[in-house]
Amino acid sequence: MGLGTEVLFVLLLGLLVLGPKQLHTLLGHVARAKAQFEEASRGFKSQLAAEFDAAHKRRTSDASREVAGDQ
Repeated sequence: MGLGTEVLFVLLLGLLVLGPKQLHTLLGHVARAKAQFEEASRGFKSQLAAEFDAAHKRRTSDASREVAGDQ
């Protein structure tokens, strides 16, 4: 059973249990939640990348000062 088949089965089961109007509303809520999660994930990734970049710049700056001080 592939992923597409499983999703189709869940949607059909939801249609039978909830009905078309409630299923539509539920899917709208799920889509909004997914979009909010993806937005938060992008924000976290960009913040993490900025922190890594800042740490890398501090390390290279400290290393260049150590080299200059040794001479």
